[in-house]
Amino acid sequence: VQLQASGGGLVQTGGSLRLSCAASGGTFGDYVMGWFRQAPGKEREFVAAISWIAEITVYAESVKGRFTVYRDNARNTVYLQMNNLKPEDTAVYFCAAKYRSSRFRGIYDYDYWGQGTLVTVSS
Repeated sequence: VQLQASGGGLVQTGGSLRLSCAASGGTFGDYVMGWFRQAPGKEREFVAAISWIAEITVYAESVKGRFTVYRDNARNTVYLQMNNLKPEDTAVYFCAAKYRSSRFRGIYDYDYWGQGTLVTVSS
Protein backbone atom coordinates (compact mmCIF):
# COMPACT_ATOMS: atom_id res chain seq x y z
CA VAL A 1 0.00 0.00 0.00
CA GLN A 2 1.31 3.42 -0.98
CA LEU A 3 0.08 6.56 0.75
CA GLN A 4 0.38 10.13 -0.49
CA ALA A 5 -0.50 12.92 1.94
CA SER A 6 -1.23 16.44 0.81
CA GLY A 7 -2.97 19.65 1.83
CA GLY A 8 -0.56 21.12 4.33
CA GLY A 9 0.36 24.78 4.35
CA LEU A 10 0.59 27.98 6.35
CA VAL A 11 -2.53 29.21 8.15
CA GLN A 12 -3.26 31.73 10.87
CA THR A 13 -4.54 30.83 14.31
CA GLY A 14 -8.22 29.99 14.11
CA GLY A 15 -8.01 29.00 10.47
CA SER A 16 -8.79 25.70 8.78
CA LEU A 17 -7.07 23.19 6.55
CA ARG A 18 -8.08 19.87 5.06
CA LEU A 19 -5.46 17.20 4.64
CA SER A 20 -5.89 14.37 2.17
CA CYS A 21 -4.24 10.99 1.99
CA ALA A 22 -4.64 9.02 -1.23
CA ALA A 23 -3.99 5.29 -1.07
CA SER A 24 -3.09 2.84 -3.78
CA GLY A 25 -2.09 -0.77 -4.01
CA GLY A 26 -4.64 -2.36 -1.74
CA THR A 27 -8.35 -2.64 -1.07
CA PHE A 28 -8.77 0.69 0.69
CA GLY A 29 -11.93 -0.28 2.56
CA ASP A 30 -10.03 -3.04 4.39
CA TYR A 31 -7.64 -0.64 6.11
CA VAL A 32 -7.73 1.35 9.30
CA MET A 33 -6.50 4.81 8.40
CA GLY A 34 -4.72 6.98 10.93
CA TRP A 35 -3.26 10.46 11.15
CA PHE A 36 -0.20 11.27 13.23
CA ARG A 37 1.91 14.37 13.61
CA GLN A 38 5.43 15.22 14.61
CA ALA A 39 6.48 18.65 15.78
CA PRO A 40 10.14 19.72 15.72
CA GLY A 41 12.06 18.07 18.52
CA LYS A 42 9.11 15.95 19.59
CA GLU A 43 8.02 12.39 19.09
CA ARG A 44 5.39 11.39 16.59
CA GLU A 45 1.96 11.41 18.17
CA PHE A 46 -1.47 10.08 17.37
CA VAL A 47 -4.04 12.56 16.05
CA ALA A 48 -7.04 10.65 14.71
CA ALA A 49 -8.08 7.41 13.07
CA ILE A 50 -11.03 5.85 11.31
CA SER A 51 -11.79 2.17 11.32
CA TRP A 52 -12.06 -0.09 8.34
CA ILE A 53 -15.58 -1.15 9.25
CA ALA A 54 -18.48 0.88 10.68
CA GLU A 55 -16.33 4.00 10.28
CA ILE A 56 -15.62 4.32 13.96
CA THR A 57 -13.50 7.41 14.64
CA VAL A 58 -11.13 8.14 17.50
CA TYR A 59 -9.25 11.33 18.35
CA ALA A 60 -6.49 12.59 20.55
CA GLU A 61 -7.84 14.76 23.35
CA SER A 62 -5.90 17.74 22.05
CA VAL A 63 -7.82 17.80 18.77
CA LYS A 64 -11.22 16.49 19.80
CA GLY A 65 -13.96 18.88 18.73
CA ARG A 66 -11.69 20.67 16.25
CA PHE A 67 -10.55 17.93 13.87
CA THR A 68 -12.67 15.47 11.90
CA VAL A 69 -11.41 12.36 10.15
CA TYR A 70 -13.46 10.77 7.39
CA ARG A 71 -12.95 8.55 4.41
CA ASP A 72 -14.20 8.17 0.88
CA ASN A 73 -13.71 4.54 -0.08
CA ALA A 74 -14.74 5.22 -3.68
CA ARG A 75 -11.83 7.65 -4.00
CA ASN A 76 -9.41 5.61 -1.84
CA THR A 77 -8.83 8.70 0.22
CA VAL A 78 -8.93 9.64 3.89
CA TYR A 79 -9.27 13.23 5.00
CA LEU A 80 -8.47 15.22 8.10
CA GLN A 81 -10.51 18.40 8.40
CA MET A 82 -8.76 20.71 10.85
CA ASN A 83 -10.65 23.71 12.23
CA ASN A 84 -9.79 26.33 14.83
CA LEU A 85 -6.12 25.64 14.35
CA LYS A 86 -3.65 26.64 17.05
CA PRO A 87 0.10 27.26 16.93
CA GLU A 88 0.63 24.01 18.86
CA ASP A 89 -0.90 22.13 15.91
CA THR A 90 2.20 23.03 13.87
CA ALA A 91 3.81 19.77 12.77
CA VAL A 92 4.42 17.42 9.90
CA TYR A 93 1.29 15.33 9.52
CA PHE A 94 1.50 11.71 8.41
CA CYS A 95 -1.17 9.30 7.31
CA ALA A 96 -0.85 5.61 8.03
CA ALA A 97 -2.68 2.38 7.23
CA LYS A 98 -3.18 -1.00 8.86
CA TYR A 99 -5.04 -3.97 7.43
CA ARG A 100 -8.23 -4.88 9.30
CA SER A 101 -7.04 -3.92 12.74
CA SER A 102 -8.89 -2.96 15.91
CA ARG A 103 -5.93 -0.98 17.20
CA PHE A 104 -5.80 2.69 16.27
CA ARG A 105 -3.60 4.84 18.49
CA GLY A 106 -0.09 3.45 18.45
CA ILE A 107 2.63 4.16 15.95
CA TYR A 108 3.50 0.47 15.86
CA ASP A 109 -0.13 -0.42 15.10
CA TYR A 110 0.40 0.70 11.50
CA ASP A 111 2.30 -0.97 8.66
CA TYR A 112 2.20 1.67 5.95
CA TRP A 113 3.09 5.37 6.12
CA GLY A 114 2.85 8.35 3.83
CA GLN A 115 5.61 10.90 3.41
CA GLY A 116 4.10 13.68 5.54
CA THR A 117 2.77 17.14 4.85
CA LEU A 118 3.76 20.24 6.80
CA VAL A 119 1.17 22.30 8.65
CA THR A 120 2.29 25.63 10.07
CA VAL A 121 -0.05 27.70 12.23
CA SER A 122 1.06 31.26 12.82
CA SER A 123 0.09 33.18 15.94
